[in-house]
Amino acid sequence: MAGASTFLALNNGVRMPALGLGVYQSSPEQTVNAVATALACGYRLIDTAAAYGNEAQVGEAVRRSGIDRAEIFVTSKAWISDYGYDATLHAFDRSLRKLGLDSLDLYLLHWPMPTDFDATVGAWKAAEKLLADGRVRAIGVSNFSPKHLDDLIARSEVVPAVNQVELHPFFVQEAVRAADQRLGIVTQAWSPIGGVNRYRDAAGGEEQDPLAHPVVAALAARYGKTPAQIVLRWHLELGLSAIPKSVRPARIAENIGIFDFSLTRDEVRAISALDTGARGGPDPEQVNTRLFSFRIED
Repeated sequence: MAGASTFLALNNGVRMPALGLGVYQSSPEQTVNAVATALACGYRLIDTAAAYGNEAQVGEAVRRSGIDRAEIFVTSKAWISDYGYDATLHAFDRSLRKLGLDSLDLYLLHWPMPTDFDATVGAWKAAEKLLADGRVRAIGVSNFSPKHLDDLIARSEVVPAVNQVELHPFFVQEAVRAADQRLGIVTQAWSPIGGVNRYRDAAGGEEQDPLAHPVVAALAARYGKTPAQIVLRWHLELGLSAIPKSVRPARIAENIGIFDFSLTRDEVRAISALDTGARGGPDPEQVNTRLFSFRIED
């Protein structure tokens, strides 16, 4: 299935696979096999982060795969405790060392930090330096609102190539997607099939699972696909990138089986209409080093 993923063009001409594997909450013990399975199934984008604690295992799986490094698009992220110019440069070196790679394809700022936006800007200027030096092919942000984007761009030189945000049928992020499109930024969805809501439900919260919604279930029956495949195809129809997370080989293989059918415009609209406006993950306005006090070990 190599080459099964379609690509999106970033604003600097770099081509990024539209579908990738996310490894958030994948334990180090599970990550090597998950990434190896994904690469064998045809995935060519792997998304990790310093805060996930599994960069070393991602790098190990990439090396074991035997696939030319140039064919695999690897993303990592700077954690908020490493914001500021010098600290972010150090964090990037640490991520490369853990990954065992010479360069990254995409480096993101993990969150905006509105309570210390100067540090956020310093981190971004470090990312600009890494891009200029050829140590990363593209740079971007994660969880940025339209205001965060405008504030960052006003104080820097490079427009982010990607904005990775929580996005699924129950939280469609219309304002963020519109701002990203206006600025030439690719929107990438974390928790694209609503996993963030299922994690919350497991803790006793109200059930909010897009995969169980009758609209999605009916489309799955119509196309002979699973609900997850319908939702991931919805992302592609919207021109988004999606990085579903799984450590189960069957689910990893299932998630990439979305390139042999398409949804109609009305079907895309029907899924988008499921939006509740309710965020499942943290509010970016509240994220700072007091809320998340852990630091990344060298």
